[in-house]
Order: sequence, then C-alpha cells, then structure tokens
Amino acid sequence: MSELRIAITTGEPAGIGPEVSLRAAVDSGLPCDLLGDAELLESTARSLRLSWPLAAPTRVVHEPLAAPARPGVLDARNAPYVLRLLDRALQGWRGGLYSAMVTAPVQKSVINDAGIAFRGHTEYLAAATGARQVVMMLVGGGLRVALATTHLPLAAVPKAITRELLDSCLDVLQHDLVERFGIAVPRIAVIGLNPHAGEGGYLGREEIETIGPAVIAARQRGIEASGPWPADTIFVARNAMRADVILAMYHDQGLATLKFASFGKGVNVTLGMPLVRTSADHGTALDLAGKAQADAGSMKEALALAADLAQRSAPAEAARRERHGGS
Repeated sequence: MSELRIAITTGEPAGIGPEVSLRAAVDSGLPCDLLGDAELLESTARSLRLSWPLAAPTRVVHEPLAAPARPGVLDARNAPYVLRLLDRALQGWRGGLYSAMVTAPVQKSVINDAGIAFRGHTEYLAAATGARQVVMMLVGGGLRVALATTHLPLAAVPKAITRELLDSCLDVLQHDLVERFGIAVPRIAVIGLNPHAGEGGYLGREEIETIGPAVIAARQRGIEASGPWPADTIFVARNAMRADVILAMYHDQGLATLKFASFGKGVNVTLGMPLVRTSADHGTALDLAGKAQADAGSMKEALALAADLAQRSAPAEAARRERHGGS
C-alpha cells in the first residue's frame, strides 16, 4: 500500500451518519474516502456550511440511494444501500486502496425490516472477512473494555459463556493489543458473570467452572490475565488503571461504565479481523438528523484511532492482505 487512505461508510442516510462523517473527515485533514450518496453528502455539507466540492485529501465515492432520504425518517428501501457501503469499503481494502475502515452508525431494525438478517457491523464484517473470532472493544475515558458477548438477550448470556469462547477472546485480545496497539505485555482483567464474581459459588458457578479456568489456561499460554473480578469493583480507578483492557461478559456490564466516562468521545474497535475497523460509540440519533447539531467528537476520535492503528500495524496488515487474496 503506497499511502494511508481510510474509507468512511456514512451509515444510515436518515440519521446523523452523513453529518458526523463529513465533519470528522474535513476536520481531520486525513486522506479519506466518504462512501455515500453524493447528492445527500452535498446537501449535508451545505447545511454545515462546508465548502463543496470537498477539498483534498477528502474524496467522495458515490453510491446512489434507492429512495430519497428524509432526516429522521427510516426507509427500508435504503437498507441495501447501507450494506453496499460496507461492501465497497471491503472491496477497496482487499484491493489495497484502503488502510482502514471507519463506520458511521446504522439502524439495525430497518435493515431487518427490509428482510435482511443483520445483527450489526461487527458480525457482518466478520463474516465478510472470514474472521473466526472477533472481539468488540470500546476505547475512551482512559479505559479499554472488551466484550465476550455482544448483542444477545441477557437470558442467553450464561449459555454463551464457554471455555472455547473465552479462550478465543483472550487470544484475540493478546494478539491485537501487541500487534496493533503496541503493548508489549497486555494486562487483561476478566470480569465474572455473577454479582461478587459468584461469591465462591453461592451466587453462581460460572466463575468456578468456566471463567476462572479460562484465566488460568490463558496464563499458562503466556497471557497476563487476571480474575475473575467482581464487576462492581474492577472499575474502581485503582483497579481499572492496572489493566490495559477489561474483558466483560456481556454488553451492558462493560459498556455502561465506559460510556459514562467517555460518551461522545469513545471509539468502538473490532479486534480479530484482518483489517482495522473503528466506529463511533453512538447510534443514528434520528431526533438530531438534519439539524446540524450532532456532536462529531466520537467519529473524529474513531478516525484518528483508525489512522494510528493502520500506520502502526502496516507491515502486518500487508501480510494479512496478501493471505486474504488482496494486492
């Protein structure tokens, strides 16, 4: 790859994705391709009082909408458009054009309403790249918090927490924190599933039967893992600051604290894939769409982190791309 260039998929056209994508790209000065409908992006840029056409190094890669987009009004006819943006970014990465991908928020419900089975960016990109195990990690407020499970009903979480899953998550965290974040010996704090990490088995046995053994096995593989920690004490500053990443068992267990500490500035990073992918830590914010009031802070942080990770891991990325059939 001759130079850094980042693909920004502008997300749900009725949401704030086009706005925060434009603001982040223009303000960053980084070489970016904004993937989306050119007419929509032009009208959004003019509402933000940005000059049009956009100046280098920002470029627009046109992908036409199926139906006109109205701010705040979802339209299932545009669901395939949203996924085409992801596909074009993946195509560009495979061809060596893009060093990384930054994704603006999508509306999962309207994609499913269109008859397309879709759980989220993470799962879609994992399937498209053939990744065996991906890990969702959010960065912000001085914390890194990874998730063993992501978008599952709470009742389904205990059965999903298996030794195989935890072994894979810990291996992915170890690899990517070394290779992409440049942390020589990552310290991984693993949270228990139950209150008080099971209270010695009185409040649940997952810590004894699954989580604790996974931590021991990881240490035997040379991973600096600790736990299982009680969820209500690991985020105490003196504990959290001793870890390079905290591995939570389910979505809200880990992300409630992180979003309290960093909402609007946090970044979602997908680990375990052969490409760098980051995203904003918020949703489509349909109520703010079209009002030129959306805070682009998280999208800016996502773009900056993507550039940093891509540059740091460029040699390894080139090797991975070669193995996945890219140029």
